[in-house]
Amino acid sequence: MTSKKIRAAVRVSILFITAFLFVQCGTSKISSSISGVIQNVNPDEAKVIPLPVYDKPTGNTFTLTSTSKIYVEPATDEIINIGNYLKEKLSASTGYPLSVVTAIKDSSLENILLTTENADSSLGDEGYKLIISKDLITLQAYKPAGLFRGIQTLRQLFPVSIESASKMPGPWEIATRIIIDHPRYKWRGAMLDVARHFFSVSDVEKYIDLLAYYKINIFHIHLSDDQGWRIMINSWPNLAKYGGSTSIDGDAGGYYTQKDFSDIVAYAKARYMTVVPEIDMPSHTNAALASYAELNCDGKARSLYTGDDVGFCSLCVDSPETYNFLDDVIKELAAITPGPYIHVGGDEAKTLPIPKYDYFVEKVEKIVHKYGKQMIGWEEISNADLTPGTISQFWVNDSLALKAVKDGIKLIMSPAPKIYLDMKYDASTKLGQDWAGYINVKTSYDWDPAELVKGITDKNIIGVEAPVWTETLKTLSDVEYMAFPRIVCSAEIGWTPAAKKNWNDFEYRLLVQQERWDVMKINYYKIPDKRLN
Repeated sequence: MTSKKIRAAVRVSILFITAFLFVQCGTSKISSSISGVIQNVNPDEAKVIPLPVYDKPTGNTFTLTSTSKIYVEPATDEIINIGNYLKEKLSASTGYPLSVVTAIKDSSLENILLTTENADSSLGDEGYKLIISKDLITLQAYKPAGLFRGIQTLRQLFPVSIESASKMPGPWEIATRIIIDHPRYKWRGAMLDVARHFFSVSDVEKYIDLLAYYKINIFHIHLSDDQGWRIMINSWPNLAKYGGSTSIDGDAGGYYTQKDFSDIVAYAKARYMTVVPEIDMPSHTNAALASYAELNCDGKARSLYTGDDVGFCSLCVDSPETYNFLDDVIKELAAITPGPYIHVGGDEAKTLPIPKYDYFVEKVEKIVHKYGKQMIGWEEISNADLTPGTISQFWVNDSLALKAVKDGIKLIMSPAPKIYLDMKYDASTKLGQDWAGYINVKTSYDWDPAELVKGITDKNIIGVEAPVWTETLKTLSDVEYMAFPRIVCSAEIGWTPAAKKNWNDFEYRLLVQQERWDVMKINYYKIPDKRLN
């Protein structure tokens, strides 16, 4: 097939799809047109997670072969890198060379084309069109991030053995179809607590890979708490060297150098994921108070702490030295964080009167702005007089969420009884906690962010985020067990239109995903008796 023929075929296919949608719904907006067809879910829809906005099987089969190539267009460094990412994901299991080709030439059939040319801007930054015909897979997006998201769908359309790290026999067939897709929310996050127990750079990167597979685009890393300080601050080195030396239950500590952190940021960026670092304050600060005596109101350093109590200590909010300290910390953290956000914690400050707490939050917000970042905090910061652009992360208190909304503050929805991944599945779960209740898989899926709290709608919400706290989780295997499959529930809530969410359909698709997790060697919670109850 010649270059001109490939381009012509792609453009004709795109025009046909767009015309079809216009006829169906009479609108020039793809996102609007899809709403007319999502009421009747096709039983032949792809068994992928998150469920795409629009999916239409076309009754044929594409087969990847040893002569297949990955074409990229235009041949920018960024899109070539995306092509190489796809090559890496497909080559190990197929054994095929799958060269990335930057100029479309005469070639055999069964190729893959990744392109941002002539894309529809209504797809947004992360949307994509995936057109799978008998002879060609065309993945088109308005922005490179959309190509990356579409690749995750493409991976899930292949047989489960495509995720094998070693060569498998194949064949590598996909049912032909047309998928048009884009996310419901711009913020689809996951948080990992590395303070209660420390996780290596390689552990963090593996978790990021697993999150990216389900189109999660925010990685929130909880870097400090009572039990450990996990990031080197060069102007206050004892924070990491001494404050980072312990973990909960007296387990081994650890910390990231600034280069380590930059490596994590770069790894996430290559997967179109923004890293949001959190330094918890003014409470959850015993590791800092043990590291520097001057941060305590009485000038005496605290002892290192390895228990699991919360809210028992605080920075000295009346001391100018506290704000000099935080200025240094935020300045250094902002310098190695290319993303727009700094998370300042703010939860469970039980020893502070509300007026002093509010004074502290407002002072810290100014420091965050000074270094060009947008402040995020747990819902308690909504008590303070916040400026527009600051984000509140809801976790348990409806009243604080409603106050934030009244003040024009946007919300990240992280309701503990639905989405806290460290909660036990049931009474028999050996890991995790139960203070927010048991959270089985159906509970973690069967809720809607815009219906959870009366008075809070989609216009108030920027997205959802699933935290995993690590009081009882010592290894990445532990984290995987508590996160999977519930993190996948959160991913679909964040991406798929509310009208398309269906528990029974999701249950079946989740069982299919379990086969992939076996191949990927993920330590997941196995659904008992093939039922989610």
